Amino acid sequence: MDKLILKAGKEKSVLRRHPWIFSGAIDKAVGHPEEGDVVEVDDEKGNFLAIGHCQIGSIAVRILSFEKRNIDAEFWREKIAVAFEMRRAVGLIDNPSNNVYRLVHGEGDNLPGLVVDIYASVAVVQFHSVGMWLAREDIAEGIKAVLGNRVSAIYDKSESTLPYKAAIEPKNGYLYGNSNDSIAIENGLKFNVDWLEGQKTGFFIDQRENRQLLEHYSKGRSVLNMFGYTGGFSVYAMRGGAETVQTVDISERAIELTDRNVSLNFPDDKRHTAFAEEAFQYLNKSYDKYDLIILDPPAFAKHQNVMNNAVQGYKKLNRKGIEIIKPGGIIFTFSCSQVITKDIFRQTVFTAAANTGRNVKILHQLTQPADHPVSIYHPEGEYLKGLVLYVE
Repeated sequence: MDKLILKAGKEKSVLRRHPWIFSGAIDKAVGHPEEGDVVEVDDEKGNFLAIGHCQIGSIAVRILSFEKRNIDAEFWREKIAVAFEMRRAVGLIDNPSNNVYRLVHGEGDNLPGLVVDIYASVAVVQFHSVGMWLAREDIAEGIKAVLGNRVSAIYDKSESTLPYKAAIEPKNGYLYGNSNDSIAIENGLKFNVDWLEGQKTGFFIDQRENRQLLEHYSKGRSVLNMFGYTGGFSVYAMRGGAETVQTVDISERAIELTDRNVSLNFPDDKRHTAFAEEAFQYLNKSYDKYDLIILDPPAFAKHQNVMNNAVQGYKKLNRKGIEIIKPGGIIFTFSCSQVITKDIFRQTVFTAAANTGRNVKILHQLTQPADHPVSIYHPEGEYLKGLVLYVE
């Protein structure tokens, strides 16, 4: 096995069990490791530190184990089994009212670069590193071994998630089985999940508990779901007894998905309408129309170098939401940008509120659910931030 030797003092983050080694920490290579190879990482004295996937870029190694061991089929099965048992512990396995959950959440499950989402009996896999992609067959076998007859198909959706400079040609497709059953159940509600063409793996599982909280606040309210995508928040609002629900997304296809999901749960219900329109164009003509607004935009910042622009985007969006909502209204506002910390997000929303001159209270501070765990050694994994605001 090839090795990477760290510079003196650069082993400290590894000893704190952080799962990334940055390129600037590496002194030299022993052998000729290539992107995707499994490598051993040693300190400058030759002491073993970790084993991980080598990659090109600022993150040079994603650590798989802090112990010396073979990264083989048994390794993947064991890791997936540990992740599965954690989901069982939080009540997500064999739950008749919910068959949608994340089985593997990258660094949160000590498998950096791997995401596995479960929709009924279909596992949708995304590889975010070449090393994980090269191990895809063993990973698929590990999923089958752990889930048994709970899984009928495994779909690889990694064309858009792997480094574009990597010398590989990934193609989306089934690693095992096939399925045309695209309806999954979340908290008793039905949703069409498009893992073939939809965003991410087809559905935003990370908002499950926040959608359930929104349901609690929806009774008798006029609801606006901005950036609605598949209409998840809209469907929960309707079950919660909302008086009216409007869903807005710039994508015509997202609006079609929303209408399908609403009809799946509430056929012929006239309370819901959906519009394909740019967000600010719609908000600018929506003063005093709504008393519950959801602001759940796509990530404004995926990299540190665009963080300032993202902060300005969140500030503008939240200011507009606070300006237009009826007195006594409630806003669910979110950021899924990893580089925007919860403190930065809260400060941004504070500034937006202050600019409106309205009294605003925080009712809840929200995050991702238990099947999107955050390793205590990798705080960067807490990517989803949310606030529930009461606007006087």
